[in-house]
Amino acid sequence: MAFGADELRVLRRALAGALCPAPLDDEDVQDCLRLADALDEAAREAGRLRAFLLADLGRYRAALPGSAPGYLELLQDALAAGYDPRPEDLAALRSLRARPVAAALLARCAELAERSVRARLARATAPAPRTRLLALPGGRSADEPKPRPKPAPKPVERPVPKPSEVFPPRRRPVPPPPPEERVAG
Repeated sequence: MAFGADELRVLRRALAGALCPAPLDDEDVQDCLRLADALDEAAREAGRLRAFLLADLGRYRAALPGSAPGYLELLQDALAAGYDPRPEDLAALRSLRARPVAAALLARCAELAERSVRARLARATAPAPRTRLLALPGGRSADEPKPRPKPAPKPVERPVPKPSEVFPPRRRPVPPPPPEERVAG
């Protein structure tokens, strides 16, 4: 990945700010955010390009033997970019081994595939390294005994209320006094 002069200035200011913490200007913060966005976009674009090239390699491999020159060139580019050859690639190269370029690529791919398989086997069979986890502040260290769980509180036995206690009886409304007894006021 290549940086332009402006991007390098922003990166230098960001690194200087990380080494010597000091408040950054709003403009510097915005420049850093723009640079981070640009880097994210470049990484996404690299992933899209890699996916396209691998799909292209698969299309050329499926069209063999007619596409042998294009396939061999694409495979060389992919290997230079760190591609691990798949079994399909080895089978395709075996079918093309009469060509000198394919024979050389077959030897190179076989070696890379063997290294890749050995590395995966070594990772799979090697015991995972046990690292001591440090307790976070406020946490418990490994030397402290585990706290005993508190017994669950016993439920308080309360008498079940009667419906008349929960829902008191409704009082009947008092009828208004007859008109003769009303006092004008």
